Amino acid sequence: MPFVEVFTPRGSLREDQRARVSEELVAEVMQVEGAPDNAAARSISWLVFQDVDAWSVGGRPVAADEPARYVVRVSVPAGSLDDDKRAEMVRRVTAVLAKADDDPDRLSTEPSAWVHIIEIPDGNWGAFGRVVRLPDIAGFVLGQPA
Repeated sequence: MPFVEVFTPRGSLREDQRARVSEELVAEVMQVEGAPDNAAARSISWLVFQDVDAWSVGGRPVAADEPARYVVRVSVPAGSLDDDKRAEMVRRVTAVLAKADDDPDRLSTEPSAWVHIIEIPDGNWGAFGRVVRLPDIAGFVLGQPA
């Protein structure tokens, strides 16, 4: 059950770029987590864009005509990833951003995209008006009653 936040400077992405990232990013994150690609898993796999009004690098404001910069925060239940999955998550998130970017190669040569993996401790997710744990989430996406 990922919750993905994509931060970019306001206006740095065109609608077609946002659409591409939206379509592909959650699917890639779900695959790394090992979640099935079904309606239940997709219903709890969310992505939001955060358009940032002021973005600075090294104390210098980023100009509106500069290439997009990205911070992607992927929140997942703690215990759902190991080191190999974390590395794969960073690789896949960066690949999705690169495919949507006007200069795909720069994301592997410049620090223009940062990926933060946030692992939420068990017992700190809430849905359905109650605390849900990793087994509850797994049961939901597999169609097993809670």
